Amino acid sequence: MAYCIQVVSLPILIKNVSMDVALLVIGLGVLVFGGEFLVRGAVGFSRTMKLSPLVVGMTIVAFGTSAPELLVSLTSALQGNPEIAVGNVVGSNIANIALVLGITVIIFPIIVKKQVKRIDFPVMMGATLLFLFFSMDGELVLWEGLSMVLIIIAFTFLLIRHAKNKSIEEGNEDWSDEVQLPSFWKSLLFLNIGFVGLYFGADWFIKGAVGIADYLLADDPNKNTIIGVTVVAFGTSAPELVASGVAAYKKETDISVGNLIGSNVFNILLVLGITSMVKPIPVSEEIMSFDIYWVIGVAFLLFLALFIGNKIGRMKGVILLLTYFAYITVILLKVKGVI
Repeated sequence: MAYCIQVVSLPILIKNVSMDVALLVIGLGVLVFGGEFLVRGAVGFSRTMKLSPLVVGMTIVAFGTSAPELLVSLTSALQGNPEIAVGNVVGSNIANIALVLGITVIIFPIIVKKQVKRIDFPVMMGATLLFLFFSMDGELVLWEGLSMVLIIIAFTFLLIRHAKNKSIEEGNEDWSDEVQLPSFWKSLLFLNIGFVGLYFGADWFIKGAVGIADYLLADDPNKNTIIGVTVVAFGTSAPELVASGVAAYKKETDISVGNLIGSNVFNILLVLGITSMVKPIPVSEEIMSFDIYWVIGVAFLLFLALFIGNKIGRMKGVILLLTYFAYITVILLKVKGVI
């Protein structure tokens, strides 16, 4: 009888795994498709609006790639699980710098602009430290969330205003030839297609990857935790990875680095800010005693990568990538009870 059940269920198992593989492949394809359109739209939008690609990456692209984290966090808060928001943001911010930036600069090294050193990185570091300060009492509440949202609104406004009032720095294109500028609406259409592609591509990619991992780890008692810290964590950073990777491949490195730093800023100030305004967010002892040190440590590595030399090269990318693998390894060892 047991044998018969096994034989009958085998085709179903194969069918389910095949569907998961198909979702994984289709999701990856849609992600790349979305990333291509997003970069095209961002480049065109920067030309049309006479903004540097770095500013567009820090604002519009960063907001778009942070949208999945915002949706997940808000949904979790409304369903009575606001604590998921902190883990979601912390894991995403570590992955954005250590994993995504690491892979990006291995594809194509990034020349560091002065604005990144003088404005963008200090703002990201300031947002990280502000999150640490607000979390010391173990909870993010309404007024703290409101403060963070007001800060990101003010920062975005000042950043765009500064870029509009300042002539484009050396190395950028001549903005005087209005005839060759792509239309505003075309660029906006490409941006929206890119955002939609990244959203659905990431969703299908995660579902397929989780299904395959669920099959491979069927007998592991820590299956859900392992899948969460590996597959899901990687999947939620897939939009940033694809957008930055495509931008790096097309040598639009300003959009690439602006997207990652800006995404980390939006994750903290906007995602956690809005979520804590909806419902107070408890910050677990595990995050305060473990993950937060990795967030700060990865930010310090980014500081060294930015200020040592004029570019973030492949060797620095390898170091960042190894740091991410070390982070995941430590988590898995903790889950298994080895440490």
